[in-house]
Amino acid sequence: MPRAGLTTDRLVAAAADLADEAGYENVTLSALARRFGVKDASLYAHVRGLRDLRTRMALLAGGEMIDRIAAAVDGRSGRDALAAFAGAYREYALTRPGRYAATQLPLDQALVTDSPALRRTAEITYGMLRSYGLEEPDLTDAVRLLRSTFHGYCALESAGAFGDPRDLGASWDRAVEALHVALVNWPREQPR
Repeated sequence: MPRAGLTTDRLVAAAADLADEAGYENVTLSALARRFGVKDASLYAHVRGLRDLRTRMALLAGGEMIDRIAAAVDGRSGRDALAAFAGAYREYALTRPGRYAATQLPLDQALVTDSPALRRTAEITYGMLRSYGLEEPDLTDAVRLLRSTFHGYCALESAGAFGDPRDLGASWDRAVEALHVALVNWPREQPR
């Protein structure tokens, strides 16, 4: 019988909090059970295992992140939308490191298709990029460029890997400006 007050949503939220506090890699069913003062087996009434818990964390964090991005880009286009998108992305990655790490989990494609938050992420991201006049396959390539740039920068910044005394925010702003220039001048794929 499930412990009173223990729900899947509470478990996932607590796991996300634990990830932010102790690191994504330290989220285990045992650690979560200790947090609630229950035995590990009690959690299986709510999640199928660690992979299921981490998938649910990824969906929670992805939804939170896109909500912040959507609010930031609302009513903007072009350079302004890109800068707002990038700023919200970076802020989430740096202030919610465990949750952000969960968003990097490879998810089953069927799950992605069924997730309103992940569909919304694609809509907002692709919508922002369409203001640059991009169409497929260039849209997908541009998304990959943005994601790898944003993720790489945030991962290096979080790890303290930028040793130069130059202000990190100034470097970030220059990187976003360089991305804007790249998007404006995107080399269109030629039909075959």
